[in-house]
Amino acid sequence: MKITAFDPSIISPKADEIIKLFEELGFNKTHTPTMTSELGDMARTRMKNESGFHVDISKVEKLPQDIMTIRMFVDDLYAAYDILTAHGFTQTKNGKLTTLRTARYVTMVSPTGFRISIVQHLK
Repeated sequence: MKITAFDPSIISPKADEIIKLFEELGFNKTHTPTMTSELGDMARTRMKNESGFHVDISKVEKLPQDIMTIRMFVDDLYAAYDILTAHGFTQTKNGKLTTLRTARYVTMVSPTGFRISIVQHLK
């Protein structure tokens, strides 16, 4: 399994404010796809700065507070899933493996509570 990208992701009901903050820090929007997740409808804004660092900021209205997760892009989702499972990770409460036209993904939570969303682009 190869990791192709590894980025922080912030999920928030106040995503617009966070996007403005990151713009002031030198990040620019690259694209904003809309999708449905276990948390509801979500607009995810991908941002990048001049050094090539990325941050994803997703807007979900019904959250009581922000959620931080890591988005890990891989060439083999199932291999990554098996590695995380072997280390005690489980799928999030309502999480499920989801396949879209261009990607498949699942969000896993560690025994101590941090999250990794595994994403595999489909060709």
